[in-house]
Amino acid sequence: MLKKKTLWIVVGVLVVLVAFAGYRYRQAKAKSALHFETVKVDRGRIVAKVTASGTLSAIVTVQVGSQVSGTIQKLSVDYNSPVRKGQLIAKLDPRLFQAAYEQAQANKVAAEGNLAKAEFQAVDADRQYKRSQALAARKLIAQADLDTAQATADAARAQVDASRGTLAQAKAGLSQAGVNLAYTSIYSPTDGVVISRNVDVGQTVAASLQAPTLFVIAEDLRKMQVDTWVAEADIGQLKGGMPATFTVDAYPGERFRGSVRQVRNAPQTLQNVVTYDAVIDVDNSAMKLRPGMTANVTFVTAERDNALRVPNAALRFRPNGELRAAAGLPESTPGGGRGQGAGGAQRAAAGGPPGGRPGAGGPRGEQTDRRAVWILSGGKPKPVTTKTGVSDGSMTEVVQGDLHEGDLVIIEATGGSSSSTAAQGGPPGGFPRRLF
Repeated sequence: MLKKKTLWIVVGVLVVLVAFAGYRYRQAKAKSALHFETVKVDRGRIVAKVTASGTLSAIVTVQVGSQVSGTIQKLSVDYNSPVRKGQLIAKLDPRLFQAAYEQAQANKVAAEGNLAKAEFQAVDADRQYKRSQALAARKLIAQADLDTAQATADAARAQVDASRGTLAQAKAGLSQAGVNLAYTSIYSPTDGVVISRNVDVGQTVAASLQAPTLFVIAEDLRKMQVDTWVAEADIGQLKGGMPATFTVDAYPGERFRGSVRQVRNAPQTLQNVVTYDAVIDVDNSAMKLRPGMTANVTFVTAERDNALRVPNAALRFRPNGELRAAAGLPESTPGGGRGQGAGGAQRAAAGGPPGGRPGAGGPRGEQTDRRAVWILSGGKPKPVTTKTGVSDGSMTEVVQGDLHEGDLVIIEATGGSSSSTAAQGGPPGGFPRRLF
């Protein structure tokens, strides 16, 4: 009985070993076979876009301030009030400035009186000097008396000049007091709409260091602009007159249109990212858009309606040595090392020369628009060198190369001793996959 039981144990162990050996054999066989994941080359529309965010604002915005300090006595406009050029929009308490003006007027009157007095004194001093000259000629007065009369006449004439200067100063002070009094009435400098009011009646404004902003007036809200900050990597694709579309959160289902007026050269660096301001003119006849809204802008830089398209995953595909061998290509390339993971094979797959340093590309330089894709022809992989055109981020146009609509381009290879995939793996959404 014991021998029979031992025999069954031995048979069971043998069955398990045979099953495990068969499993490992099938796994090794499956691993040795190459499987390719492919996508068909097709024709369709490609739109190259640049996206950015920006802020809406009026084309001309005027900040209205006060040039004198005082207390707000009256406000004639409020938020969203339409205003005309020269319209009174605010009034400061004028009593202090009115008193200063009246004092300046009194100073002017006093200066005029002092000038008249000095002129009369100068006439009298000149008369006395002439009389002293006549007496001195007849030897009736001493020379000292004549000199005293001459000095008195000269001083009287100088006093007239000084009084005239004092009168001029009084007139200037009166003019300044009048200007300050006029500044207590604040007028709109342009036609437009008040979009901001920063003061209330009774509030004191101080203009000693800088003019405080009382109102912000937009000249015409029917024409607006979007200041869009575009990354330096994309700014080279934009130019004046280019169409642009944008959306705002207030109207999520509506797309607004505009055109690029200018791309400004002044950079702005934020978190080590350099951006440039692309200004977009927008028609706001419907008055839906408001200053300060955030706009999500899209610039269309290029369009192709019937382009021969390949997925970007096929352009990122890197072959390994086994795949190159299956295609009948050498596993290693001069100066590039082994095809798998070596710089030479990667540059060859990317369209550049197999050897040398990046960016050199031989005597004539690397052609960055030359890219290699791998197709499945007759069940075997085959590399095809192409010239690429417009790309929308998921699909790229092929403008030259032995590639045709319906060809199967490889985006991933599995099995064998190792696998070779696209840089990020898998095709973009919406394209059928096929396994061989």
